[in-house]
Amino acid sequence: MTTNTTLRNRISAIDSLRGFIMLLMLVDHVRETIYLHKQVADPMLVDQTDPALFFTRLSAHFCAPIFVFLAGLSAWLYAHPAHLHGGQRDATGFLIKRGAFLILLEFTVINFAWSGYFPPHTWYLQVIWVIGLAMISLGLLHKLPLPVLFSLGLLIVAGHNSISDIKLSQDHPAYTIWTILFQRGFLLEPFNMIKISYPLLPWIGIILLGYCCGPLYQRGIEGCQRQRYLIAIGCSALALLLLLRSFNIYGENQDWHNYQDLITTVMSYLNFQKYPPSFLFSLLTIGVGLLSLAWIEKNNNRLLQFCAEIGAAPMFYYILHLNLLLILQSVLVKIFGANHGTRFGVEQVWQVWLGAALLVPLLYYPCRQFALYKRHSKQAWVRYL
Repeated sequence: MTTNTTLRNRISAIDSLRGFIMLLMLVDHVRETIYLHKQVADPMLVDQTDPALFFTRLSAHFCAPIFVFLAGLSAWLYAHPAHLHGGQRDATGFLIKRGAFLILLEFTVINFAWSGYFPPHTWYLQVIWVIGLAMISLGLLHKLPLPVLFSLGLLIVAGHNSISDIKLSQDHPAYTIWTILFQRGFLLEPFNMIKISYPLLPWIGIILLGYCCGPLYQRGIEGCQRQRYLIAIGCSALALLLLLRSFNIYGENQDWHNYQDLITTVMSYLNFQKYPPSFLFSLLTIGVGLLSLAWIEKNNNRLLQFCAEIGAAPMFYYILHLNLLLILQSVLVKIFGANHGTRFGVEQVWQVWLGAALLVPLLYYPCRQFALYKRHSKQAWVRYL
């Protein structure tokens, strides 16, 4: 395999995985558009949740952590471009500006796409907000020695469950900063219309670990060697998950239990907290993500190429799909009427998956064209999408 082909495959694998989880994200957001009347808790209530809904929601759990991890990995690639042959460029400005841009999008375009109103009644600060803040944090920290970054990232991801029981009331002087960092909730007046849905701290740890994975993608590492490392780290993460979860040792606030039927027991075992992501949640999602990166790089087929073309324009895709879903809900209400309050909803989970599949072509072609434009454009703003 030539050097150029190897370089193309290692970068394409990242885009392919990113594109695949973006398709899973579409399923979850279709669920929130036409199946919102069936709410799910965090973690889910396994004895009250249909297995089809449970595993549909579980599939979406991989999206945010893998996306943030890949954002860190991509930041390393930006800071160590191939044309510098091992040299490094300063990524501080790019990461801080892109992070600030994402936060601005969350407050404006993204909140409008979720609610259909601007200004919305409530500003929900979700995944784009937390990616933006994590990027800014990485921009400020990435010049530290790699062992320091890795230790800090691992400490945050593995250690934050030890303080997960700390809940601050609104009259506590540290309530606002603790809510932003670690506790879901509304901010205090005059910002009480802002809800922190994604607490920040664990995601800083995940983006740091993604950045520390970057050296596996430097030019001197052969593909087979990189794949062995990815498999070893991914299997180690899943083995640790198996040990900690099987004996309810650490890493998740809610223990798993045996039920009379196998499917509910499996659901209990895999029922992890996402807001903020527990240590076991991160072990599962990042472990599977690393194994997927290794597998994808060794394979090249039409489906992976399809995912890579979507994954090459992530922010464009995110904005486009939310607005498409906003329009879809309005059209369905006009055609079929509102059957769940003011919204239209379907009654079966398979209809959610079918709806997502029907929307993919509408998203693919615009994303493909934008990715081509992005690849050849000289405009600086294009890099932020």
